[in-house]
Amino acid sequence: MAKSPDQEHPHKAFGWAARDKSGLLSPFHFSRRENGDEDVTIKILFCGVCHSDLHIAKNEWGFTNYPIVPGHEIVGTVMNVGSNVKKFKVGERVGVGVLVGSCKKCENCQQDLENYCPQPIFTYNSHYTDGTKTYGGYSDTIVVDERYVLRFPDNLPSEGGAPLLCAGITVYSPMKYYGMTEPGKHLGVAGLGGLGHVAVKMGKAFGLKVTVISSSPKKEAEAIEKLGADSFLLTSDPTKMKAALGTMDYIIDTVSAVHPLLPLLSLLKLNGKLVTVGLPDKPLELPIFPLVLGRKLVGGSDVGGMKETQEMLDFCAKHGITADVEVIQMDYINTAMERLAKSDVRYRFVIDVASSLSQ
Repeated sequence: MAKSPDQEHPHKAFGWAARDKSGLLSPFHFSRRENGDEDVTIKILFCGVCHSDLHIAKNEWGFTNYPIVPGHEIVGTVMNVGSNVKKFKVGERVGVGVLVGSCKKCENCQQDLENYCPQPIFTYNSHYTDGTKTYGGYSDTIVVDERYVLRFPDNLPSEGGAPLLCAGITVYSPMKYYGMTEPGKHLGVAGLGGLGHVAVKMGKAFGLKVTVISSSPKKEAEAIEKLGADSFLLTSDPTKMKAALGTMDYIIDTVSAVHPLLPLLSLLKLNGKLVTVGLPDKPLELPIFPLVLGRKLVGGSDVGGMKETQEMLDFCAKHGITADVEVIQMDYINTAMERLAKSDVRYRFVIDVASSLSQ
């Protein structure tokens, strides 16, 4: 007979979990494994609320294994380290992102691309090698293999830094891989949400000219005056869209809703690159003529490996980049999820776990 979640492991843990496709979260008792020789036990201080938390809580992608404790943008302090742990000490501030495990042996893992391992272990809604479930950061503690723990720079605030562990690396990795880092080049950022607003900040830090591409006229002032974008392009304005044809070197597409790609491809110069990081729930139509006639590229990207994620955190600390956040208490999470579904947040919710998670 299978053990209940609070009896699987020796250490009691507490968090908030979704138990069915309503997505409603409520208090949940479970357990964490013993701290092994390569493990780090972390007291969770803050955890970001990612849009994927909402999708999985409601089983909108069709693979949720209830109950789930969401959360993969975790910042905390080290409580215990295993005998073989070399990188971390008790009391240090650390981060945990999307992954807590991989096979460590495949070609991708060997190249520090653990996020593309064919056997990834995600921070929640996944399984460890012993068959027990992973539970995420909407909880008091977590035990993680040292390889998947990140050093959190001293000058990076926990609240604004937490979303970088998913949103930050999601835009940083394609910008580096696809060469969107050459000062003076023109970057378009499609969508100004949790991902897009961080992409704007990173683009400016790389020395790029940045244009926000949006269907919402309300976001123009915020894009330019608050986030530092150079210009704003409203997709419903045909005159301005026509004037912008063939002006951009790159576009990073953060939009998760179904949307046409042709207008974005038309904005690219010869050899331009459109890289999508949003996850629409239905396929997008890809017109081929603009690719062929402009030698353009459409690509994708999925977070980053541990080495690159650490590089991203250090880059953000150096350039003063954080996510714009609204800090919430744990018991506000269901309201936050409702607001997130309506895009009613600028730009990420972050749960103050340590001060608001009570049994």
